[in-house]
Amino acid sequence: MTMTLAEFNALPVSDAEAALLDCCGATRWTKQVAAQRPFDTTDAIYKAADTVWRKMERTDILEAFSHHPQIGQNAVTGSESHRQWSEGEQTGARTATDDVKARLANGNRTYYEKFGHIFIICASGKSADEMLALLEQRLQNDAAQELQIAAEQQQLIMRLRLEKLFAGARASS
Repeated sequence: MTMTLAEFNALPVSDAEAALLDCCGATRWTKQVAAQRPFDTTDAIYKAADTVWRKMERTDILEAFSHHPQIGQNAVTGSESHRQWSEGEQTGARTATDDVKARLANGNRTYYEKFGHIFIICASGKSADEMLALLEQRLQNDAAQELQIAAEQQQLIMRLRLEKLFAGARASS
């Protein structure tokens, strides 16, 4: 789904929040960003989204993480746009060798056991080997450090998805 900024600004609150939920699964984030409408430019919504994200608490961050499939898996929840975006972002994992897929699955389990949430990475443009290397590297982090890194990755994903939501709308915003 794509829309212009004017269309987004005109949506009922619940629909604006639903559109934002495809970009970031933190309910409090969606409510706070939607409440700042109307936005004059896409840059204004990107800035608001980043500002609000940086104020999110651990529970909000973990809620956002819970809306993602693990690397190598397909999204089974969310809107059609959310599932398509997620699958497109993980193209590199789908083309991996069986060995790399198995190592990713094992790494995902180890990561979840250590940190209590799934491995979050902005997978767009990354090969399965790159994601595996980053997963193995990040397993060395402590919980606080890793939550910060994962939150930064979530912010990158959120931005990419906002750009997809408003794809082609820049000229009119």
